Amino acid sequence: MPFLQPLDDDCTIREMLTKAKVIAVIGHSDKPERASYQIAQFLRRCGYIVYPVNPLVTKINDLPCYPSLKEVPSAVDIVNVFRRSEYLNQVVDQAIAIDAKTIWAQLGVYDEEAGRKAVDGGLNVVMDACIKVEYLRLGIG
Repeated sequence: MPFLQPLDDDCTIREMLTKAKVIAVIGHSDKPERASYQIAQFLRRCGYIVYPVNPLVTKINDLPCYPSLKEVPSAVDIVNVFRRSEYLNQVVDQAIAIDAKTIWAQLGVYDEEAGRKAVDGGLNVVMDACIKVEYLRLGIG
């Protein structure tokens, strides 16, 4: 699991996940068979406030879906990204603009340039890693 700053120890990852309260899921699908939907549901069951962000969907399970991070009505601790790597740079720009704390790019999502930009913008960065897998691996909750 590559990290672009010193987040390579389990204590740091555990602290990041335990201190977070609000997670915005970029690319949250309204289809229950999609990984973004399933992981967002898992995060909700774990007690996080989860905001779906997808400009193509207006509601997911009767909850509003936001077209971008700037419309999310709360401060965001973790921006969990389910978009292809080529869109990560845009997401990082939005995350910096809303003063998010962490960019967490799911498995298969990695862009070194976007990661450097995020670090320079003051964000923690986790890429190519599943937030659910790490949560379970560390026995959080």
